Amino acid sequence: MEDIIESLKQQIIDSLNLQGMKPSDIDDNAPLFGEGLGLDSIDSLELMVLLERNYGIKIEDAREGRKILASVQTMADFIQANRKL
Repeated sequence: MEDIIESLKQQIIDSLNLQGMKPSDIDDNAPLFGEGLGLDSIDSLELMVLLERNYGIKIEDAREGRKILASVQTMADFIQANRKL
């Protein structure tokens, strides 16, 4: 699971162009939106594309997406449970 989390943090930094950030700057359980990392709705679309492209996971329901994209940990848990090999 730790390898998924570290990989996911780097992918988030790369896909959202978070210049100057390192994976260690992102807390696994901190919110990605609002008070946490400060992402917005456009960023959530980028994260959904990232999940589909890198893990073969497509999020259909926006409400489900909010729960999945809450933190790096929730994303990693979802990837581990739903990853297409």
